Amino acid sequence: MKNKILVIILCIVFIGILFGTQQFLNQQAKPDSVIKEENMKVLEVMSNQFEEEVLKSEKTVLVDFYADWCGPCKMLSPIIDEIASENSDIKVCRINIDANQDLAIQYEVMSIPTLVVIKNGTEVNRAVGVLPKNEIVDMLK
Repeated sequence: MKNKILVIILCIVFIGILFGTQQFLNQQAKPDSVIKEENMKVLEVMSNQFEEEVLKSEKTVLVDFYADWCGPCKMLSPIIDEIASENSDIKVCRINIDANQDLAIQYEVMSIPTLVVIKNGTEVNRAVGVLPKNEIVDMLK
């Protein structure tokens, strides 16, 4: 009888922990419908903002297609942030493929991270995977 009560109590505690974790994660989630500026240089762009922020940009745009769950994307992120903060003559955007599947399909993103360089609304360069900073900067030339 004591074992059954102990199991019930442990189940209740476990469910409470799961519920509390879910509530915390929901509070930390990013809004889907807003441009978010990260590190004051990298814009997270949604599908409905892509034309204005990327295609109509007067600057060369480096687009980072990524996902929050992607390990290589997390490795590349600080490099992208550094490039954005050091180069005021370009615009750097991130596009979450989970939230913007239409753009991932349109740009034929088959693996992530995928970096796309867009000038005057046209793709001029592309790379897949984690690259060193100098190779990414060379893509922008």
